[in-house]
Amino acid sequence: MTRIGLYPGSFDPVTFGHIDIARRALKFLDRLVIAVGTHHDKQALFSADERVAMVVDALRPVANETGAEIDVTTFDTLTVTTAIELGADVIIRGLRDAGDFDYEMQMAGMNAALVPTVETVFLASSPETRYIAASFVRQIAAMGGDVSAFVPAAVAASLRRKFSA
Repeated sequence: MTRIGLYPGSFDPVTFGHIDIARRALKFLDRLVIAVGTHHDKQALFSADERVAMVVDALRPVANETGAEIDVTTFDTLTVTTAIELGADVIIRGLRDAGDFDYEMQMAGMNAALVPTVETVFLASSPETRYIAASFVRQIAAMGGDVSAFVPAAVAASLRRKFSA
């Protein structure tokens, strides 16, 4: 049986924290689908196409290294609806701190009430990436700071271009 996991998020932009969670999720999954959210009530810095391209580029080395299947798509429906449509058994969520835990537990409970057959699996962020948040990365980049410790080089370059325009 193929174990398929769905890793949803905005990935605006993809960070080393996201990559860490994806890499670790692949230890118990055969296929991981990264789902880039395109919610109408959120204003993203990067377009959905730009975010997908950055995620594909950032996760290519992980796929090559692990031999796992990693797909990237967009979604604008409920996460559990997307999971069912893609045949995912689990939803992968990363936790940085207690604040994340409280929010994610509430969301996992709602998702379980909607679709009890899809489990949510929480992975604690590694100590090396625990402090990285895409919102902080965007803020640092907007103020001209160096974000190379938080995101792949191609993402850092995309941020520089976005904020120099």
